[in-house]
Amino acid sequence: MATTLTHVARLLRWGRTLGRYGALRGLEQDPLAPPRLKRLARLARLGARVPAAPRYADALEAIGPAAIKFGQALATRPDLVGEQAAIDLYRLQDALPPVPFAQIRAAIEQALGRPLDSLFAAIEEQPVGAASIAQVHRATTSDGRIVAVKVLRPGVEEEFARAIDTYEWAAAQAEGMGGEIARLRPRLVVATFKQWTARELDLRREAASASELARNMAAEPGFQVPEIDWDRTARRVLTLEWIDGIKLSNREALIAAGHDPRTLAETLVRTFLRQAIVDGFFHGDLHQGNLFARADGRIAAIDFGIMGRINRQARLWLAEILHGLITGNYARVAEIHFEAGYVPPHHNIAEFTTALRAVGEPIRGKAVKDISVGQMLDGLFTITRDFDMPTQPHLLLLQKTMVMVEGVAIGLWPDINMWEVATPLVRGWLRDELGPEAAIADGIRRAAGLLTRLPDLIERIEHAYPAPGAAPPPPPLRAVEVIRFGGGWRYLLSGLLGAGAMAALTYFL
Repeated sequence: MATTLTHVARLLRWGRTLGRYGALRGLEQDPLAPPRLKRLARLARLGARVPAAPRYADALEAIGPAAIKFGQALATRPDLVGEQAAIDLYRLQDALPPVPFAQIRAAIEQALGRPLDSLFAAIEEQPVGAASIAQVHRATTSDGRIVAVKVLRPGVEEEFARAIDTYEWAAAQAEGMGGEIARLRPRLVVATFKQWTARELDLRREAASASELARNMAAEPGFQVPEIDWDRTARRVLTLEWIDGIKLSNREALIAAGHDPRTLAETLVRTFLRQAIVDGFFHGDLHQGNLFARADGRIAAIDFGIMGRINRQARLWLAEILHGLITGNYARVAEIHFEAGYVPPHHNIAEFTTALRAVGEPIRGKAVKDISVGQMLDGLFTITRDFDMPTQPHLLLLQKTMVMVEGVAIGLWPDINMWEVATPLVRGWLRDELGPEAAIADGIRRAAGLLTRLPDLIERIEHAYPAPGAAPPPPPLRAVEVIRFGGGWRYLLSGLLGAGAMAALTYFL
């Protein structure tokens, strides 16, 4: 565990980098930001040649691999970092110089416990992709199959552990300042990011996720998940079927190959909604680089390190919210928000209904290309602030992925209407889940479950524990000592910041 001085030193170094790229300007100008954070942001850029437009993605790429991944997570939180910052962070490519193949060979042999020549007939030394966590090589197995071999970068676990340790510390300090930043729950953002990276740093879990998604999507003919080679997969190595196809970002090549962009766009939206709403288990990184059109017209996905889960009750609420927005039933949408606990009960449900109508009516029934995303996001963020709505960590990944899917779909077919594509699937699933047969089955399950839960229920009542809702329990937050900025600490931190700023000023001028 790093000491407080170590965390402060890292933050000074990172803050200076962010300041040089203008990435702290939004924090300085935010009227809701704590004054202490604004002062620190101004110190961080002291003497630097700051660009006219903030370069958030460039700043995080300069800091390192863990910051790149964290920036991708922050891209899901425009309410926390601002709309323009979130848009810029979406362009993080996660591309780094590759690790020399000699180290990759050693990593594969150590992970699989066998010489490379006994595993593969051939393997290309030049990777097809090198990211912050792993790099991928094309290979041929000893039995003649073409595969992709994904290998963790040496030392990546230790690097991420150090960075996350400081993220947790910094989030605790910021949240301790109270106000608007406390409502945004930065500690839970970091805890969620920690869960994502833990999943990505064990490639066996990525393989298991791909296998589960393939089983769920077996009935969907338009979507393919590559097959896992379990004999050549371990914690630090993942081997799976090689996917040949055209990236969905290359619309001209898709048309030249005879693909219908509209069909591809609608298939992508439908299959994602099926994953999220019907199965409750979805691919959480569906950007254009991870999606290919196969020669037979199917869409194939790769990279299963980030996956999302939503339980049945939350999926019912989400489906009802979508259906309510599609049909203009804002009263029901408002009721669900109160039932789910997304809005604190002291607020007026009729006022919340009116606020939803103000955001929903201008966009209902329009094609995506005709909707001002900026105006819509501004309206939604205003609602969350005005009605004291805390962050729902279990929905962050879903929100991020929906935006990604929408962007890919628009790139394929600008006139796509997301509502029209979603309506049949959402309406059919709600009919199946809320119809009379489902209600009877749910009643039987609840009655039987109540008998088995009685002892636990009595214990919770005795201890005044609230009943669990649709949101899963938040990840445990590590105990972090929060610095009280008074007395000696104020002078010590000011001295550190001053010394760092003066050193940086001398260096950069």
